[in-house]
Amino acid sequence: MSAASPNLWLIAAGAFSLLASLLHLACILGGPAWYGYFGAGDKMVRMATQGSWIPAAITFAIAAVLAVWAAYAFSGAGLLPRLPMPRTVLVLISALLLLRAALFFVRETWRPDLSFGFMLWSSLIVLVLGLCFTVGT
Repeated sequence: MSAASPNLWLIAAGAFSLLASLLHLACILGGPAWYGYFGAGDKMVRMATQGSWIPAAITFAIAAVLAVWAAYAFSGAGLLPRLPMPRTVLVLISALLLLRAALFFVRETWRPDLSFGFMLWSSLIVLVLGLCFTVGT
């Protein structure tokens, strides 16, 4: 894609992924209250309250994945150097996000510790993110 016509869909996908990554890191710093506010579930909040390293490790791993996705989106948009297998990785990211969004409609995939509101909002967020990756790719 030329510099004159930037891929705004991939730029948006990268920006949203980077924001989500930073919010996950903020949850680690914010502690149990932040985990609870963002709907991590009672078990994660309880473990964080007890000082367990597990919530931070899981949240950091999610943040890292989202940061890599942001890098691929920005690379695909031409803002970063070309990363390995860009089209394949962008298609896989798109598919994963759209699949996760579709799981909202499969009640059996819901975790009992997560509220309807969390499932709805998180599904809508990943749907928008998945559409940005898909259209941009």
